[in-house]
Amino acid sequence: MHSTPRFLQGVFAFEGKGLDRPSLLDAALSWTVPAGSNAQAVYFRGGNAAAELICVVLVRDGEPMRYFPVGAKGDVHVPLRVLEDLPGGTTVELWLAAPAGVSGTAIVDLGLVEI
Repeated sequence: MHSTPRFLQGVFAFEGKGLDRPSLLDAALSWTVPAGSNAQAVYFRGGNAAAELICVVLVRDGEPMRYFPVGAKGDVHVPLRVLEDLPGGTTVELWLAAPAGVSGTAIVDLGLVEI
């Protein structure tokens, strides 16, 4: 079976709108599984340069799928293993929620495999 690794990753500045108001962190953090393929999320790594807790949200077709809290000036690594298949046409995105007015930099790395 052939597989192709896919990554949603980078360093992004943010300004919080409230922990209850997540939004797409950056347009580069959106990917649609090609038709005829499936994908699986393998891991999430994130870092937070702000002095407040933030939460990175893995969103599937506009609905929250997983929440990854990242502590103030901290980091997190979550192996996802094979939790569920993402069929062709599914869009995955990384959104971010932070307390209103908090600004900082988030480092995110979501590893997926397309099969």
